[in-house]
Amino acid sequence: MLSRRPSDPRRTSLSRVPRLAAGLAVALAVLPGLAACSAPGGSGPAAGASKTGGSVATNPATAGKVTLTEWDQNTDPATDSATRALNAAFEHKYPNVHIVRVSRSFGDLKTTLKLGLSSANPPDVVQVNQGYPDMGAFVKAGLIQPLDRYADVYGWKTAYPQQLLDLNRFSGNGRTWKTGNLYGISQTGEIVGIYYNKAQLKALGLKPPATLDDLTTGLAKAKAAGKLPLAFGDSDKIGAIHLFGVVQALTAGKSAVRDLVFGAKGASWTDAGTVRAARIISDWRKHGYLSPGWAGQTSDQAATQFGAGKSVFYLEGTWEAERVAKAMGAGNVGFTALSPTAGGAPVTEGGEGLAWAITGKSKHADVAAAYLNFLNGQKGMAQVASAGGLPALPPASYRPAPGTVNADVLNTWHTVSTQDGLLPYLDYTTPTFFDTLTSGLQELLGGRQTPQQFTKALQGDDAAFQKSR
Repeated sequence: MLSRRPSDPRRTSLSRVPRLAAGLAVALAVLPGLAACSAPGGSGPAAGASKTGGSVATNPATAGKVTLTEWDQNTDPATDSATRALNAAFEHKYPNVHIVRVSRSFGDLKTTLKLGLSSANPPDVVQVNQGYPDMGAFVKAGLIQPLDRYADVYGWKTAYPQQLLDLNRFSGNGRTWKTGNLYGISQTGEIVGIYYNKAQLKALGLKPPATLDDLTTGLAKAKAAGKLPLAFGDSDKIGAIHLFGVVQALTAGKSAVRDLVFGAKGASWTDAGTVRAARIISDWRKHGYLSPGWAGQTSDQAATQFGAGKSVFYLEGTWEAERVAKAMGAGNVGFTALSPTAGGAPVTEGGEGLAWAITGKSKHADVAAAYLNFLNGQKGMAQVASAGGLPALPPASYRPAPGTVNADVLNTWHTVSTQDGLLPYLDYTTPTFFDTLTSGLQELLGGRQTPQQFTKALQGDDAAFQKSR
């Protein structure tokens, strides 16, 4: 996800009422090798066909009356709109299927998902965060099931590039990531970058930041001018992950970050680049660059703060593009990713959104698989794009209006992905790393830990996991 959307939770909703997707259509450049791929659906069974691939029934119309329960964290405007519209479209196509949607914030989903999957009546379809903390743990416990038989029937293995498929793979015992069985498919792509208020930047005599030094200069000038430099919130324990991750990518470098997250021998979270990143964001807090009261504010509230014109910058993922575009006007806000040096290639966190997975106890696995294929097919990807989102397999026909934040998202995604600048999210590292990282960042930014103490705790978590494998 890779998806990291800390939006206000919209608890439970029934998707019987259609909600048309709105917003600027976005065309998205893709990861290397993706241009030759197309969304699922085209190579799968014909619409409405009653076919069976092995033991897979591909036509939900023949399943009788089915209630399909799905849990997601698509609470940002673009993916919420797309999910509502697609659920309604699926129900219209298959009137015998009723979808019950439970939509929660990313943090709430992480908190409740394991309990929900372990219950006597779990949902059928869920969004699962990649990496060891969630997907690996659920695979180990048998709470989600392999999708390889469905991938073969619906053509997912040829539709998606290998590098995206691998992020949703695990060995059957949940101990080895990026290999083994396929446990999910992802609907969206994403990168984390810097949103900026064009008018306020111009008033400060600044250009859009291209490097970490540029951003630091911009933060200082904004503070000196009496403006809030960076809208920021971390009460949901999400915002600081991105703040630290974006800076670490620039100070430690892409090779070091990949080695750390993927457990390469000799990699250490106490390296100079990682310690420097911790020191930089700690200094930003000391200098007053972050929102006052940031510890009691969510990232979603920070987005609202930025959208209301109360800050010059906002650091977050592409999933917030539609929210800020609606608040400010798509032409009044920009988006970019930073490079380690002037003229260099940008590097940042990103990849694909949370994986759609089928639970181990689902009584309607074949219907659930058809639903996944519908969400992630050509029409599903087009729906995400038309709602202002970033589909994992973007339709070639969509183009954003020049000069808008959507065009910036397209251009930045293209530049980062085609120049090998996508880095994994840090919380993938170990089964307990999300908790260690988020609690440590709150201590660091609260002035209760030094950068050295913070990074030492990260290293201790990683070392304990590597020893246990």
